[in-house]
Amino acid sequence: MKMEDRILNLDYYEHGIVIHALNTLRNNLIGEQRSTDAVDDLLLKTMDAPYQKNKRRGNREAR
Repeated sequence: MKMEDRILNLDYYEHGIVIHALNTLRNNLIGEQRSTDAVDDLLLKTMDAPYQKNKRRGNREAR
């Protein structure tokens, strides 16, 4: 079975919300003494996700 990658574009604020939500979930799992392996992996992937530079197309304004 072929794995498909998904690309999710987030701005700085949205990225922070995702990190915070995953960390809260991780803390709750720790409190319940449940495994955090999947959340840990996803949290690390999210924190290490590369930035994408915005490419501008079209006409430049006259200077």
